[in-house]
Amino acid sequence: MPREFSRTQRVGEQIQRELAKILQRDMKDPRLGMVTVSAVEVSRDMSFATVHVTFLGLDSKEETSAAVSLLTEASGFLRTELSHRMRLRFTPQLRFRYDESLVRGRHLSTLIEKAREIDASSASKDEESEEK
Repeated sequence: MPREFSRTQRVGEQIQRELAKILQRDMKDPRLGMVTVSAVEVSRDMSFATVHVTFLGLDSKEETSAAVSLLTEASGFLRTELSHRMRLRFTPQLRFRYDESLVRGRHLSTLIEKAREIDASSASKDEESEEK
């Protein structure tokens, strides 16, 4: 019977849970704000882990790139904390990437709402012209 998840996926999910706890409880840098770990991709040899993060309240590219570089600088501390909490022979090196999916989703939602408003206003104008 085949496994449902590969080992890299299970390790990635555990890294995601543990990093979320570490960032919430142990990181004391106020420049980060609220950090959400949205996904972790682990390489096949488990030497690297790409951590996708989002930030609450940071919308400009300069702020998000500064926060990602701050996490990159703290990757040694985060990797050490992960090694204490997880039972792995080698703890993967952490690479942080900003996950733009929330920003894109918010942008698409506003475009959809605008399109609905335009359709509703044009439908009401059509009804008024038919009544006359």
